[in-house]
Amino acid sequence: MTTNRYDLAGGAADATGTAGMTGVMGVAGVTGVAGMSADRDAATAGTVLAGYLQAQATEFLRSLRLHAESGSDAEDAGEAVRQLRRSARRIAGTLHVYRPLTDPAGTDPLRGELVWLTDLLGREYAYAARLARLRGALHRLSGGDGTDAPPASARGAGSGPTVGAARAGALLDRQLTLARTRAHSAALQALGSARFHAVADAVAVLASEVPLDAGAHEALAREALPCLAEQAHRRMTDAVEALPLSVAGLPYNAEALIHGLAATPAADAPPAEGRQDAPWHQVRRLVRLRRYAQEVLDEQQAEAEPSLSVRLLGAGQALDRHREAAEAAAAAAAAARTPRIAPATAYALGVLHADQRHEVEAARYAFGRIWQRLTGAGL
Repeated sequence: MTTNRYDLAGGAADATGTAGMTGVMGVAGVTGVAGMSADRDAATAGTVLAGYLQAQATEFLRSLRLHAESGSDAEDAGEAVRQLRRSARRIAGTLHVYRPLTDPAGTDPLRGELVWLTDLLGREYAYAARLARLRGALHRLSGGDGTDAPPASARGAGSGPTVGAARAGALLDRQLTLARTRAHSAALQALGSARFHAVADAVAVLASEVPLDAGAHEALAREALPCLAEQAHRRMTDAVEALPLSVAGLPYNAEALIHGLAATPAADAPPAEGRQDAPWHQVRRLVRLRRYAQEVLDEQQAEAEPSLSVRLLGAGQALDRHREAAEAAAAAAAAARTPRIAPATAYALGVLHADQRHEVEAARYAFGRIWQRLTGAGL
């Protein structure tokens, strides 16, 4: 990406003003967040929604500039990308929940491009985290010495170390490091592409003017925003109610694990565990959308108690752990299908796969407990 491009983005960020980082200017002649504080009841949905989106767009542009200034500092560059993804997710999620208040012709394409960007930029870090998780699990399962255990005939009954752990770890290291390297190259290529430049330009425009539906300037925020947030809330609760929470009522559910590891009816059919995981991944996405919807409401509502977005954070974190464990288990299973690996290596990968599926069940149990507390508190 050229310096001029980053300067252009930086200029757009500066145009919103320093105050835009936390509250943001108004749109279409309506006062910003400072004015809303004086008269929240009279604030329009357009004012509140535009303020939130402009703040997130400003954060996006700031992160973009930080990434450009990071140079060869990998840690600073990584932090800038994480912040970039954070603001991009919030913009995309907010545009999804509050779509009726926006001009879809201007916001739908941007939302799709931001989803593409966050997915692409997240792959490198997902592979790194997955490898770290699997290394840690192998270290634990192999007794902590990082070496292959002796044959079963040479070990006492009930001994813990896993046969083939070192070779399994080396195989996973090669596969996931290669995948991470490819993801890093793809991210760098994307950040220098015309497609990304177009996304950055669109976000720069969003930082100064949000394409809203005409009715958004007339509808009261205290009426229109909670209505749309409630729709997101119902989608979330309906999806949670469809989950087998009663089955996930144990920290380590052996019965669910057995069903998850069951053979597929056909060679080309998706694994049973993948079919089980999909509804939980969907709930994770809906919990995140509900959090973002609440963050917009918090711009208009002064709450004495912790915001619902904060209370939902724990549920989202449990579902994040669920996804990480599920993807780690899938990586172990994929490595076990590598042709011509030693039986001991395949065995270690099988033990690792089962271990991560146990972690999946533990995360489901944790989410169920958190959800009980949320609903008990009147979610």
